[in-house]
Amino acid sequence: METFLEFLREVLKGIVREVSAYFFRKNVLENNKKTTLRRHKQKGGSRNRK
Repeated sequence: METFLEFLREVLKGIVREVSAYFFRKNVLENNKKTTLRRHKQKGGSRNRK
């Protein structure tokens, strides 16, 4: 019974570690992305029509 509790404790510890790493990556690392809007490339040549 005691070994089962140790196994369960290790499994829960791993789950908590993975979930906290996921939220850390999602919240902290994604905030460092560039927030500038992308502009369309301007087309060359004259655009005047007759």
